[in-house]
Amino acid sequence: MNLTESDLAEIDAARGQSATTRRATVPALEAMLFTPVPVLDHGFVRVIDYMGDDAAVVQAARVSYGRGTRKVSEDEGLIRYLMRHRHSTPFEMCEIKFHVKLPIFVARQWIRHRTANVNEYSGRYSVMDREFYIPAPEHLAAQSASNRQGRGEVLEGAEAESVLALLREDAERNYAHYEAMLNEGGADPDRRGLARELARMNLTLNAYTQWYWKTDLHNLFNFMSLRGDSHAQYEIRVYADAMLAMTRAWVPASCRAFEDYRLGAAQFSATMLAVLRRMLGGEVVEQAASGLSKREWSEMMAMLE
Repeated sequence: MNLTESDLAEIDAARGQSATTRRATVPALEAMLFTPVPVLDHGFVRVIDYMGDDAAVVQAARVSYGRGTRKVSEDEGLIRYLMRHRHSTPFEMCEIKFHVKLPIFVARQWIRHRTANVNEYSGRYSVMDREFYIPAPEHLAAQSASNRQGRGEVLEGAEAESVLALLREDAERNYAHYEAMLNEGGADPDRRGLARELARMNLTLNAYTQWYWKTDLHNLFNFMSLRGDSHAQYEIRVYADAMLAMTRAWVPASCRAFEDYRLGAAQFSATMLAVLRRMLGGEVVEQAASGLSKREWSEMMAMLE
């Protein structure tokens, strides 16, 4: 992660400010505010702002005027009940805003989560940074033979070196052409240069972009349950992991319930549950007589293992 001196000065200035408020604050998250957490080779995630805490979830569920006099254990029990029974509205009362720096191809996956407010760095207004994501050797893998959108075995030796060289060469060459087309500062006085909004089309998808991403806690949990899953692409999963650590600091009780009932849990279909009951009853059940497809059967066996 490369931060300029002006970036560091801006972060220090933001962290140096404080304000008196009657709103709920969370000391553990306050300590993280504005500080970038490195992700991938040049990316980061940082919390810019937030609203609410675990008590806000409880308050919304009870529709009370204040925090009340109930014990913390009772509040956590209610949060777990809400999560267990998928009562999502109380979790929507908490919001958080992240500043994320990420490769463009990761951003194109991320933006499919349409339940957030997003403002992205403008390549029409500003010149894009000369930074590209190049995978570490251990994340350079061949296409999976069984999963059309997954990875197989890690590439090694000359093939891996060749792929990495191509990635670097293409990114650097395209960016050099991007700069040449822009002709910023009149480097070539005989050319006017191409408009930024057009020149950017030449950049590779591993170029970095940035955005502010604001969402509520319910939809943040949805994002992390999908993108933090072991089947998610590594390059977006590491962002979800970083955000999960921040969420643990922000709403620890809600996050414990999420990790218990969503992230670390398994969901059975009605047919799967019927098969499981037959197995528990002592019956030997085979896939052909289970009523499940081969893929569903494999998924169920993987969950049970």
